[in-house]
Amino acid sequence: MAAAFSDPIWQKPQAAAAFQSELSAGGRRDAVIVGGGIMGLSTALHAARAGLSVQVLDAGAIGQGASGLNGGQVIPGLKYDPEWLIEHFGKERGEALVDFAASTADAVFDVIRNEKLAVPFTRNGWIQAAHTETALKAAANRDRQWRARGADVELLDRTEIAAMTGAKGYLGGWLDRRAGVIDPLSYTLELARVASAAGVKIAEHQKVVKLGKEAGLWLVSTQDGTELRAKAVVLATNAYTDGLLPSLAQTIVPLHSFQIATAPLPAELAASILPGGQAVSDSRRILVYYRKSPDGRMVLGGRGRMALPSSSADWAHCERALIRLYPALAGIAIEKRWFGRVALTPDHLPHLHEPEKGLLAVVGCQGRGVGLMSALGKRMANYLASDDARQLPFPLSPIRPIPFHAFRQVGVAAAITWYRMLDAFER
Repeated sequence: MAAAFSDPIWQKPQAAAAFQSELSAGGRRDAVIVGGGIMGLSTALHAARAGLSVQVLDAGAIGQGASGLNGGQVIPGLKYDPEWLIEHFGKERGEALVDFAASTADAVFDVIRNEKLAVPFTRNGWIQAAHTETALKAAANRDRQWRARGADVELLDRTEIAAMTGAKGYLGGWLDRRAGVIDPLSYTLELARVASAAGVKIAEHQKVVKLGKEAGLWLVSTQDGTELRAKAVVLATNAYTDGLLPSLAQTIVPLHSFQIATAPLPAELAASILPGGQAVSDSRRILVYYRKSPDGRMVLGGRGRMALPSSSADWAHCERALIRLYPALAGIAIEKRWFGRVALTPDHLPHLHEPEKGLLAVVGCQGRGVGLMSALGKRMANYLASDDARQLPFPLSPIRPIPFHAFRQVGVAAAITWYRMLDAFER
C-alpha cells in the first residue's frame, strides 16, 4: 500500500494496540471476517455485541488501507437521490434504502459517542459545491427530495457558498448538516480497540489464501498455514480484493485517490477558509474534495494516476486544484502527500453477494466508505445473527464480472484524462 512518496497526515498513536497475535487455530467461530477496515471492524463489533464469536484477519496492519487513508469525510446518502432509489428498487425496498442512506453518517457519530471513541471530529455538515448551472439544478433537485423527508439540508446561493468555503468559482451549492469530518485512522483503530474489548479476535499480517468447506463449516486458510473453521465468512476487502473468491475482483474498478495537506495555515488565512469546519466535494466530473484538519492544515484530494506514484509530481493536479480554489494558498508549503485505493462498481452502488450459504462479500464504497461501511457493517452483523435477509439494505446479487475488465481499467484511465480536460474548459 505505502510507497516511498506516500506520507499520510493521519498518524497512528504510539499507544495504539497491536493485534499480531490475536489468532488461535482450532475450535469453531460464528464468523471469520477477512479485512480489518471500517466494514470488517463495524461488522465484527456489532456481531460481537449480538453474542457471536468473531475473528478478523487482515493481510496488513489495521488502518493501513483506505479506511485509515481517506479524507475523513462522513457523508450520508448514496450517489443517487431518494426518488431514483424508489423508482429503481420499488417502493418498499426503495423507501427502506432511503432511510438507510439517510442514517449512514449517524452510524459513525453514534458509535463514536456510544463507545466513547477517542476520535477527533466536527459535525457541521458537508457542502456539495456547484460550478455549473447544470450542477446547481441537480443540487436544487436533491435539496427538494431530502427536504421533503425532513433532512437538515439547505440550498446555498453564490454569496452563501463563497462565505462558507472562501473558495473561488462556485455558483452555489448544497449543505447537508447531517455530515461531518473525522480523523479516519483514529476511527479505524478505535473501532478495532472496542471490537477487541467486546471479544473479537483481531490478527494483523494474516493473509487469507484459501477458502474451503467441510461438514457444513467454512475452512479459512492463512498464508502461514493456520486453518480456522467458521459458520460464516465475510469478505470485507473492497478495493484490495484479490482472487480469494473467484471473479469478485473483476466486479469492481479499483482507483487511486491522491491527497495533499498544506502546512498549518496562518491565522488570517484560516479564518476565511471553511470557517465553519465543513467538508466540501465539488461537482466536477473528476471531483476534488477538501477540508481542514484538526491542526489547521488544508487537506485536498482527487482521483490520481492508476499506477503507483513515483515522485511528488504525481500530486501536481491536486496542488493545481488547491490554488485554483484558493489563490492565497500559493505560497503555503505542501507538507504531506499520500494516496489510497477506492473501489467503484459500474452502477455506483455497493454490491452484496452470497454465492454460497455463509460466504458473504461486500464491495463498492463509491468514495463514501466511512459512513456507508459503518452503517452496512451493523446491518451485516444483524444478518449474521438472524439469517434474515431483510436486515440487509441492498439485495443480495450474483457476482457478475465486468466484461473486458482489464480493458475497463485502461478505459477509466483514459476517461479521467478526458474528463479532466473538459473540467478545465468549464472553469
